[in-house]
Amino acid sequence: MKILVVDDERDVQLLFQQRFRKEIRKNELTFVFAFSGEEALRTLRQMEHKAVLILSDINMPGMSGLELLEKIRKDYDKPPPTVMMITAYGDQDNRDTAARLGADDFLTKPLEFGILKEKLKAIL
Repeated sequence: MKILVVDDERDVQLLFQQRFRKEIRKNELTFVFAFSGEEALRTLRQMEHKAVLILSDINMPGMSGLELLEKIRKDYDKPPPTVMMITAYGDQDNRDTAARLGADDFLTKPLEFGILKEKLKAIL
């Protein structure tokens, strides 16, 4: 499974690589990282729709994760990727907006990697 992680905090890359090293080593999961919404769209174009799952932070400078979600749902409908939104703010407004824009799931920071792994197993 190819996963695009979108977050403006660069240390997220090392964190995911550490937490999923076994799955990465077994070639069960492949992670690609983008550090802004704009970079995520460029990366998706280069990947030619091969991202099965997108994990995106909501609060980022420039294009927010919600704006990114809206563009993904408009431009990448066949096949539609699974999109999980991640935020440090678990407020109901963000949840409602993410759901309205087509988010498949909503996770809060700090990320519970055990829960995320279970969700990924369900998708596999």
